[in-house]
Amino acid sequence: MLIDDYVAKLDGALKGPRRPKRDLVVEARDSLVDTADALEADGLERAEAERRAVAEFGRISEIAPGYQTELTAVAGRRLGVLLFVSVPITVAMWSALWQLYPGTDQAWLNQPWWYSPASKLLDLIQLGVALYGGLALFALSRGARWIRRPRLVTRSLAVAVFAGLPVTFGLSMLMTFGMESPNTLEATPALLANLVTSVMWGTQIYCATRCVRITREPATTVSTW
Repeated sequence: MLIDDYVAKLDGALKGPRRPKRDLVVEARDSLVDTADALEADGLERAEAERRAVAEFGRISEIAPGYQTELTAVAGRRLGVLLFVSVPITVAMWSALWQLYPGTDQAWLNQPWWYSPASKLLDLIQLGVALYGGLALFALSRGARWIRRPRLVTRSLAVAVFAGLPVTFGLSMLMTFGMESPNTLEATPALLANLVTSVMWGTQIYCATRCVRITREPATTVSTW
């Protein structure tokens, strides 16, 4: 197998963020080309030199799992950063808005019995997701030497998003529209806050979906060549 064919199959065997994946594939190709150039300088024909370089580099089934592990960790780190940063930003933004546009005394005095527990539960879920994102980020970066299966960490982050967002959305809607005088925000701040929140949630769903796709199957299922 020539270098271009080998690199194309390696690229097809890997799943992950586009730029890190491209960097790994380019790095592999450069290594193969350097080896082939050295073999050609020793007197081999170019085609034979490339075939020898590919054989020395290793089968795709042997090489791909290591590369795939790195790509899986990259995807997990990106989602971890997103959760660790975006969740506190969203919470701080809404907290500031409610401070600037507080509800009337009558509305707060007549709030339903469930409002305070729902508010505390919402805060706990958001805090938990943000903290788990930070812990996963540490585990996939500085703690990578102790993590033998980064695939599970990355997948668990995606599960946290898909489990937490529906509950967060439901509690937010309940607290917003479940009171007699629910909305005291002005139109423009409310619109901007909802837009930022929607972008954050949409990005989380996109990254979590990619993490699920990347971690769906172990990398050992790739072809031998």
